[in-house]
Amino acid sequence: MFWYDHGMGGWGWLAMSFSMLLLVALAVAGVVLLLRGIDRFPSGPAWRPAGPSAKQVLAERFARGEIDEEEYEQRLTTLRAHGPGQGRPGQGES
Repeated sequence: MFWYDHGMGGWGWLAMSFSMLLLVALAVAGVVLLLRGIDRFPSGPAWRPAGPSAKQVLAERFARGEIDEEEYEQRLTTLRAHGPGQGRPGQGES
């Protein structure tokens, strides 16, 4: 009776195989979306507010009287000439 094919032909096996692949693909997509969603909300150091910029620190030092006007202008010119990501003057790249 049912011990041969259980009455399922070639199309039945094809549909069953396709649905199994679809189920696995949906499970993988769900895990990927879940991990991407978790990664979207980082915790730890990424949430700390950024500190004051170099220009702000320089202005505060000038305001407190730690540096005079000549040194303030010289350092401000240096900061403007060598903006963020350009490195310090005189340093070669390795």
